[in-house]
Amino acid sequence: MNIPIDFTWLEATALACVRITAFLFFAPPFSHATIPIRIRAMLGAGLALAVSPVATAGYERLDTGGFLLALVGQAITGALLGFLVLLLFSAIQGSGHLIDTFGGFQLAQAYDPGMAINGAQFTRLFQMTAIVLLFASDGYQLVLGGLFRSFDAVPVTGMIDLGRPAEALVGAVGQMMLSAVQIAGPLLIVLFLADVGLGLVTRVAPALNAFAMGFPLKIALTLMLVGFVYAALPGVVGSLAQEAAKMLLGVTR
Repeated sequence: MNIPIDFTWLEATALACVRITAFLFFAPPFSHATIPIRIRAMLGAGLALAVSPVATAGYERLDTGGFLLALVGQAITGALLGFLVLLLFSAIQGSGHLIDTFGGFQLAQAYDPGMAINGAQFTRLFQMTAIVLLFASDGYQLVLGGLFRSFDAVPVTGMIDLGRPAEALVGAVGQMMLSAVQIAGPLLIVLFLADVGLGLVTRVAPALNAFAMGFPLKIALTLMLVGFVYAALPGVVGSLAQEAAKMLLGVTR
């Protein structure tokens, strides 16, 4: 029994599998620790088979040294692209952290091994909600679409230009901080005005000790108004998914 094996197709698909798997280990929602490593590896292999017609176009077989270098290059490319997506979606986690800090919930922070974050209630709630929305709204398909189109610009034998991810990284950090403030901004303004009001009351009537009511008042305001911020998360996640897809295309052109 003779089973022919196309080693050219096999090598190109293996290189594509390395890039996709490295991406899945960093990019949300696939980077969640509750997804077993073997599942992510199997998903990477399956997606590599789907993208193999693009990956094998124009591919020529490499020697052993060249193939090993190509494997390293694809791992670096996938990890960089995944980290950029992770950084962009950290804006939602950052907005939850701001709400915890200004609302008085930061004292109850704990480490979540599933998401590998150390935060209080709203930090973890917003992060879990973002992951659920990515799956429910098919936002993950936009992210994967951006990854797949990267094979058109950067073949499996090449490596991403490190200057472009570095530039995108600087922009993504600024975008993350701006998005976090924009998401939690209205609630932060209300909590700031509550602090100002308590300060004025303390100045007018020091005997009342208005700051003693500060913690329960700010917690009550946060619980009453956080629903408006939470209701805006579906639109925010959709916008971030589109931005992530554009970023992946931008750094690979």
